[in-house]
Parts: sequence; C-alpha cells; structure tokens
Amino acid sequence: MITITDPRIEEYLLGLAPEEEPALLQMEHRAKELAFPIVDRLVGRLLYLLTRIRQPRLVVELGSGFGYSAWWFARAISITGKVVMTDHSPTNIAYARKMFQESGLIDRLEFRVGDALEIGREYRDIDLLFIDLDKHQYREAAEAMIPRLAPHALVIADNALWHGRVAEREDDPETRGIREFNTFMAGRKDFFTTILPLRDGVMVSYRLS
Repeated sequence: MITITDPRIEEYLLGLAPEEEPALLQMEHRAKELAFPIVDRLVGRLLYLLTRIRQPRLVVELGSGFGYSAWWFARAISITGKVVMTDHSPTNIAYARKMFQESGLIDRLEFRVGDALEIGREYRDIDLLFIDLDKHQYREAAEAMIPRLAPHALVIADNALWHGRVAEREDDPETRGIREFNTFMAGRKDFFTTILPLRDGVMVSYRLS
C-alpha cells in the first residue's frame, strides 16, 4: 500500500479548513464511530467548489452512504437544483433524510433506496455524476451512465487511486476494477480526465461536448 498524501500535509490542509456546521460535524463523528467510509472534509470541499463552478441542475450520486458527500453537493447547488442520493441501506437513507431536514436542505434532495446503478439509469441530462459504489462496478457504471449525461457534464469518482494499490501488482477485483475504470475514462476522447492525489484519489472528468 502506498501513502498518497503525507499525513502532515493533510493535517495542514485541514487546519486551513475549519468547520462549525453541526450537521457536518455530526456526520464526521458518526463515520468515525462506525468506521464508515466517507470522502472526508478535504474532498468534500473539492466537491463543493466543483459544484459551485458547474452549477448543475441535476446531481446523481451512485453510492451515497448516509449523505456526507451529498451534503456538500446540496450545500453548493442553487435552490432549483436537485441531488439524487442512492443507497442500498434504508437506515442510511433515513439518517440522511433526518440530517437534511435539520439542515434546511431537504428540498434539494431526492432519496432513493436500492441498487445505485439501476436507480441511476432512470435519469437523463445529468450535469454531475458522482461514482462511489463497489469498486469493481466503476467501469460498468461509467459505461451505463455516460449516455445519460448532459453536455459538458462532470464525472467525479472517489477512490481513484485505491490506497495506492493501482500502482502496485495487486490484482484483486476491486483494484482491477479501479484500474480498468481509470484507463477507460482517461482513454476517452470525448472527456478530459485528471486524477487529483487528494485523500484516496479523486477523478474529475469533463465532457467536452
């Protein structure tokens, strides 16, 4: 396993990004308490920035957990925008609904329980697609969802460096899935793709037409 970002750098960056929002702090505490994977605050801030720049009308998340990444998207979109959350766990979705209700953002959310990819296929003209489901599904998700994207859409994927395993000889299904996805997106001429070595790697792909 390769360390992507020196912990001292992460500590420094977090020191530049203090947060007092109760909902955010509560979700971060829940993630730590349950050892539940979330994108963490530094990636959340990136999601917020990209959303503010793109100003999407429709954000679809494939894999939302209990709503941490969705919170950053919902906080950034306009009041006419919508974020579609998907998760297989009714408990996660119920918790997210409660948090967004308390945050006053609930009108910007659509909560869906079930298979993320099946749900995602129901939408069209997606301005921002966020991929964070099982890693072996990443390429399948991209292939299924690209025809459903709006012009000049953004595709953002978490865990694009997968704890550094993509650069090693590991060949388990999850690592192989991430490698195949990265190669697939990087090779497409209709997208401009880069991977930011932030936390566990964040892929950002811009649809050129």
